[in-house]
Amino acid sequence: MYAWIHKHRSEFPVQKMCKVLGVSRSGYYAWRGRPESLRAKRRKRRIRRIHELFLQSRRLYGSPKITALLRQDGERIAQKTVARLMREHGLRSRTVRKYKATTDSKHRHPVHENVLNQRFVAERPGQVYMADITYIPTDEGWVYLASVEDLYSRKIVGWSAGARMSKELCIRALEQAQKRRLQRDGVVLHHSDRGSQYASQAYQDRLKAYGMTASMSRKGNCYDNACMESFHSVLKRELVYLERFRTQAEAIRRIFEYIEIWYNRQRIHGAVGYRTPDEVERQYFEAKLKGVGADGQVSA
Repeated sequence: MYAWIHKHRSEFPVQKMCKVLGVSRSGYYAWRGRPESLRAKRRKRRIRRIHELFLQSRRLYGSPKITALLRQDGERIAQKTVARLMREHGLRSRTVRKYKATTDSKHRHPVHENVLNQRFVAERPGQVYMADITYIPTDEGWVYLASVEDLYSRKIVGWSAGARMSKELCIRALEQAQKRRLQRDGVVLHHSDRGSQYASQAYQDRLKAYGMTASMSRKGNCYDNACMESFHSVLKRELVYLERFRTQAEAIRRIFEYIEIWYNRQRIHGAVGYRTPDEVERQYFEAKLKGVGADGQVSA
């Protein structure tokens, strides 16, 4: 009761509220003079930290990711508690609508078997690459984005954006991925859909030159490339649908900032233990230098 009076003291006279609620003014002032309880202090600390994490996430994280970050801080807290506190303080993720991708596989190029076969697991960086194309609207027309994702870390290791959805666009993204390969031993399994850009002779020749084995999704099955579809869906919900791009150049600048600064280096991912892709990659190579495998075993 006293807490309610204290909360609304700037709206109504304390004397009148005490009279209406049937409590004494002296009781209220005595309550106000008491030291703050440990529980109240803990609640304030949690709320303050939740606000900080929410703003740092660009108002994109919901309660699962905020909970994970709080636990990384050493806070023992349930996701239900975080969800309730966020709801009470109007902290709602601003991501919106889902994204549905389409692929034009009507071409005469040879296609490869689905070697990956929805086994979305990798033991090291540079073992499996996922590739796909999406599109972003601007006032000047479409911007097409070709991306290459490392399945192990979920890092976008290659990308290229432009006004044409061409095989050259995809090759530029692949070239960037190859330049960023930190581990050159072993064959990379490259998985994509059956789009003409990926099935083209020029693209397939580049895969062979880089020592990569091609794998392609089954016709009309978007689940075969689910990780890449997921990235483009997140990109749409966290960037594209929240902004309006007046020019293609503006869209490409924002895509650069989103991928290189936010997605790869700052955004935590549930699929990799609520770490950033850069953290996952760095921790792998640090462990390797120390002779410790990803499973914690010391190598001979």
